[in-house]
Amino acid sequence: MKALRFHITGNVQGVGFRWWTKQQAAALGLCGWARNLADGSVEVTAAGTKAALGELQARLRHGPAAATVTKVRAAAAEATPSGPGFDIR
Repeated sequence: MKALRFHITGNVQGVGFRWWTKQQAAALGLCGWARNLADGSVEVTAAGTKAALGELQARLRHGPAAATVTKVRAAAAEATPSGPGFDIR
């Protein structure tokens, strides 16, 4: 299992981004979490297959309808999410 940490910037807080991400991750069979950061960005850590993580990254670039994503950065996650499901933090 591979894990990635995504940092998403733009208008991504207050628009349902974390809940939308949870739905996308569940549909792709990924586990992990999403949380708002103090600077107005969102951090997502997800684990699963390389293909599913690539698809999540592509979806994060668009986000939910109310969001305006300006940048998505991906890096290897230091801590691998374990267990089923996807949490909102």
